[in-house]
Amino acid sequence: MRIVAVCGAGIGTSAILQVNAQRALERLGLEADVSASDLASVSTAAADAQVILTSTELADQVRAAIGRNFAEIVVVQNYFDVDEIAGKLQTSLG
Repeated sequence: MRIVAVCGAGIGTSAILQVNAQRALERLGLEADVSASDLASVSTAAADAQVILTSTELADQVRAAIGRNFAEIVVVQNYFDVDEIAGKLQTSLG
């Protein structure tokens, strides 16, 4: 399973989201390859991803950037809230 965390520059908030998504997956007992990406590179970075994590502000831009991709875009309100991320990943991954 691949998950991509996306922010505008790909080095700040996406890295925080990447780490907290890994923590959330540990809590759920799930394994996945979680990477971080900037908005400009998301179509390539998420080509084989099942989930894309991003903010409310970037969700529409991510949708436009990936085009026809089967990844689910999951919007995270608080990148530091591991409980929120775990809940959304659990819902997304079933």
